[in-house]
Amino acid sequence: MFSSEAVTRGIHVHVQSEYAPERSRPPENEWFFLYTVTIANEGSEPVQLLTRHWIITDGTGHIEEVRGPGVVGKQPTLQPGESFEYTSGCPLSTPFGVMEGSYQMVVPNGEQFDVKIAPFTLSEPYTVH
Repeated sequence: MFSSEAVTRGIHVHVQSEYAPERSRPPENEWFFLYTVTIANEGSEPVQLLTRHWIITDGTGHIEEVRGPGVVGKQPTLQPGESFEYTSGCPLSTPFGVMEGSYQMVVPNGEQFDVKIAPFTLSEPYTVH
């Protein structure tokens, strides 16, 4: 598995990715990866996740950006000390890639800020890049 960690203003984002062979078809240039994200509020005030922004780069350098509200259909609010975990997936046309991005958060006074999602690798096992 591949992982990354980043902390922005007390919001800790940890990601682990893994190859999903049962959902992949390499002879047809289709590889599928799962990633599990844990967002932990280590700060002193509640935060709500509003939107996500992903930057996905495949093995050929092709970049795709994905933006949208919330994650897995939710816009969780995290009190100090709370965390939220979810798993999602990413299809690629190469056996290797990298994802990174950000979540837009809001605090009770209405201030919005971006929380970094550090780059993490998407890779079919036993391949060299």
